[in-house]
Amino acid sequence: MNSKYTYFTILFVVLLCASCTKTNTQITDANDYNNFLVTAENVTLERVKQNDSFWSKKLKQTPNQFPYRGKLASTYTDYFSVTGDIQYLKKAEEQLLKVNEITNYKNPSYLRSMAYNYISQHKFKDALIHLEKAETLDENLQATRKMLFDVHLELGNYDLAQSYLMTFENFSDFDYLIRLSKWSDYKGNLDAAIKYMEKAMIIAESSNLNHLKQWAYTNIADFYGHAGEIEKSYQYFLKALELDPNDAYAKKGIAWIVYSYEKKPMEALRILNAVTETYKAPDYYLLKSEIASYMGLESVRKTELEAYKTAMKNMDYGDMYNKYNVLLYTEKHISLGDAITIAKIEVDNRPTPQSYDLLAWAYFKSGNLGTALDIVDKHIIDKTYEPETLYHVAEIYKAAGKSEAVKPLKKELLASIYELGPTMKDRIENL
Repeated sequence: MNSKYTYFTILFVVLLCASCTKTNTQITDANDYNNFLVTAENVTLERVKQNDSFWSKKLKQTPNQFPYRGKLASTYTDYFSVTGDIQYLKKAEEQLLKVNEITNYKNPSYLRSMAYNYISQHKFKDALIHLEKAETLDENLQATRKMLFDVHLELGNYDLAQSYLMTFENFSDFDYLIRLSKWSDYKGNLDAAIKYMEKAMIIAESSNLNHLKQWAYTNIADFYGHAGEIEKSYQYFLKALELDPNDAYAKKGIAWIVYSYEKKPMEALRILNAVTETYKAPDYYLLKSEIASYMGLESVRKTELEAYKTAMKNMDYGDMYNKYNVLLYTEKHISLGDAITIAKIEVDNRPTPQSYDLLAWAYFKSGNLGTALDIVDKHIIDKTYEPETLYHVAEIYKAAGKSEAVKPLKKELLASIYELGPTMKDRIENL
C-alpha cells in the first residue's frame, strides 16, 4: 500500500475528525524523532549481513566445525530482531537444533540459546525442557536459573519462578534487578517495578554497553507509561533511538503516546508507516488498523487488517499470535469457535491468568456466560492486574449482574485509558 497517496485522498476525513485529534497536553515534537523515521543505512543490519556472509562461508568451507552453526544462529537471531521477519527466527532454530544434536545436548550454552529461540516463538514448554537439561549439567548455573525464572513466569508457575529468583539474588546485578522488576510488576507493585528498573538502568549506563542501555531505556519507558509519567516515557524512547535509530519498538512507543495520549492518530500512523517499511512484525499492522478505525478511515483499516491476515498465513508464526487472533475473532464476532479453540491452545501452552482470560472472553462472546464466569472466578480474578484482562472481567461481571464487583474494576480501568487506548474510553464508561 502506498499510504502517502491514500492519506492525501482522505484528508477531508481527518479534518472532520478534528474533535478527536485535539489535545490540551502535548509532550512530543516531531522535530525530536523525524530524523529517525527517514530511511537510512541500518548499521546494525549491515553488520548482521556481514556476519551472515562470513559464518556461512566458514561453515561451507569446514562443515564439521559445529561452532560456526552457533554463530550463524546468533546472526539469524539478530536478523529477526532488526527486521521482525519470522524466517530468520526459524533459520536460527534450524541451526540450533543441529548444533545441539551434534553436541548430544550436553552444552549448556547451546541449550540456553535453543531455549531463548523457543521463548521468542512462545514455545515455553520446549524452552523449559532445554533449560532443565542445562541445569543438570551444572555449568554457569546462574545464567540457566535466570532463564528458568523467565520461563516459569511465562508458564504461570509463579512459586517456582520466585524460588529461582531467590537463587541469584544480587542487588548489584543488572540481570537480577530486571527480573525483580518484572516480578514486582506481576505482583501489581508498579512503584517497585519502576524502582528496580531504574537501578538496573544505572548499572547499564555505568557499564556503557549499548545493548544493555537500549533494553533498559525501552523497558523503563514502558513502565513510566503505565504509571502515567508520559513525559518520562517519551524521553526514554528518544534515548533508545539515539542509541539505535532503527529501534522499531521505541518508534512504536512514541506512536502510542502520540495516538493514545495526545490524540493525534494521523501523526501516529505516519510514524508507524515509516516503521513498517522495513520492520515486518504483524502486530504493527493491527495497531495501524486500530488507529484507522478510531479515525473512521475504513479503507485504511481494511488494508492494514488484510496485511495482518496475509502475514498469519505463514505457518512459521505458530502460536506467537494466538492472543491477537482470539481478540480479533471475538471483536468481529467471526470464527468464534476458532477463537475458543485457539484460546484453549494458549491455556495449554501457558496456563496464566491472561491465557484463561482469552478463553473466558471467547466463551463470553459466544454466549456462554456461565462458563466464562466460572473461568474468571477460578483462574483470573485477583490473580492479575493487566488492564485488558480486567476490562474483560468487568464486562463478564456486568452481564452476570454483579454490579458491585464491576465498580472497583471500572474505577481502575478509567485510570488505565492511556494503556488501553482511546477506542476503549466509551466502553469503559458504559460499564
